[in-house]
Amino acid sequence: MSRVHDALRRAEQSGAIPQPAGAIPPAPRPNPAGNSAGNPAGNGPENGAGAAVLDAGPDMNGLLEQVREVPFRVATDSLLIDVTRPHEAPMEEFRMLRTRLNHMKSLQPIHSVVVTSASPAEGKSLTASNLALAQAHLAGNMTLLADFDFRRPIVHTLFGIDRAPGITDYLQGKVPLHEALRRVAGTNLYLMPAGEAVINPLELLNLREVKQLIDRLPALFNWIILDSPPLLFAADASLLSTLCHGTLLVVRIGHTTIDSVTRAMQSLCNNNVLGIVVNGARRGELYSKYTYYHSYYTPKERGTDADGDGEDLPLEGEGDGE
Repeated sequence: MSRVHDALRRAEQSGAIPQPAGAIPPAPRPNPAGNSAGNPAGNGPENGAGAAVLDAGPDMNGLLEQVREVPFRVATDSLLIDVTRPHEAPMEEFRMLRTRLNHMKSLQPIHSVVVTSASPAEGKSLTASNLALAQAHLAGNMTLLADFDFRRPIVHTLFGIDRAPGITDYLQGKVPLHEALRRVAGTNLYLMPAGEAVINPLELLNLREVKQLIDRLPALFNWIILDSPPLLFAADASLLSTLCHGTLLVVRIGHTTIDSVTRAMQSLCNNNVLGIVVNGARRGELYSKYTYYHSYYTPKERGTDADGDGEDLPLEGEGDGE
């Protein structure tokens, strides 16, 4: 024990013991040319068991209290789910996806998930946004939706917020972390938009600050959901998948081919695909399925049975709660 005390005393005298820090300062200015001295993101051990433990970094306590709050302002044509109407078909589908992911999390440590697709226009951004909304709907389930698609970001448009400041601004040292975040008023959902446009998205993602950021975020959030570019059009998603605990691949009915799915899976550096989300089902089929189920179990005295078939419809305004 005396040797331990002597070592601590020497470290304190030399200033090696870090002092408590307050709010997270801006990330160091990126210097891609100087990264050879360190370990670029994605070149180290894979996440999960046996992953390298990074320096804990600055104190993150109290950071969320500094985040600016924004109103829940969604465009009418955005196709985002309405959490106030939980029995509608789209909300039910994403609640099922949420349930499966939360079950996986009970079996293995999963906090960060990359949502991607093989090609553009398959619904990855909408899937990531709706999954984040569904997760945040659970009490106390702090959820972050981060737009890491620096090439064609859309999360800020879906939620009606400014694109900057965001992730790229933080990584370039222009703003502290709390200024790159937004909290959606009245929810457990936090947003991190892409930030200002950059010329070299992949080089920015290779900075070790990206891995440090993703590793530290689970201290604040139960779920970190990353929207990323398509796998077959950029290497960004493959790189991000090595930094996260899992990947969700979105495919679209009538659009995605088996060949593109195969090539997308082969492009991933890590074999950490949690599952495939099928997008593009016809609204009529889903709506009739869930309407039949919920209306069938509604007591007759609370609804109407116009055709006498026993499939009573709920009264107007019913079915809005969980």
